[in-house]
Amino acid sequence: MKETHHFADRLRAKDILTGTLVSLPSPEICELLCHVGYDWLFIDAEHGAFNPQQAQSMLQAASPTPCVIRVPVGETIWLKKALDIGAAGVIIPQVHNSAQAREIIKHCKYSPIGDRGIGIGRAHKYGIEFERYLENANDEIAVILQAESAEAVEHINDIVNIKGVDAILVGPYDLSASLGMPGQIDHPRVQSAIDKIVTCCKEADISMGFFGVSSEAVLPYKEKGFTLLTVGVDTTFIIKSASQTLSEMND
Repeated sequence: MKETHHFADRLRAKDILTGTLVSLPSPEICELLCHVGYDWLFIDAEHGAFNPQQAQSMLQAASPTPCVIRVPVGETIWLKKALDIGAAGVIIPQVHNSAQAREIIKHCKYSPIGDRGIGIGRAHKYGIEFERYLENANDEIAVILQAESAEAVEHINDIVNIKGVDAILVGPYDLSASLGMPGQIDHPRVQSAIDKIVTCCKEADISMGFFGVSSEAVLPYKEKGFTLLTVGVDTTFIIKSASQTLSEMND
């Protein structure tokens, strides 16, 4: 298993970080995936049926592997909860413009940079490392914004040049839908939009992330310079393995 410390530094340094998406509120699944050896886990509280207590239990089971929580929306209450329970960072969906991005950064950072609320929580061992955490959290928390709409692509250059944005995660399925071609990830129009994101991220020296259901889907983006890689989903792993086993038994 990997160290939790310095995930944000590794992300900014563009180390290859391979993770997988967890959609089921199961600490045991997190524990198993950590033993497999992923660099990080993508905890999906946007589409998954999570409450904060369940998410915290998953982070505890995953330790010391860093977990990044995708919040349902970039509002202060969700961001504060995710960070206070000890997430290594947050992924924020549906970020369409620079005004949204600035508000998100403000909610993720303590004063004087932002307005994140201060309270006792798991992130600083319930107060044991309170002072150290407050002093370092603004640097140690990763803020990852999703670019997954036509509007986001239009404003991507402004978004990536906002201080505090650590990475842009391409949401290929929502992006394809926004462009009128749902699920057609390889359509030239979708690929052109992704190429624009890549160009702007590279010019701004911002790390890039990508999600795909298989290694075949993600590896081409690794070759393009994407370093924050999310491969597969817990449910698809179970379905694929179970279906294969059943097929073998029925042959």
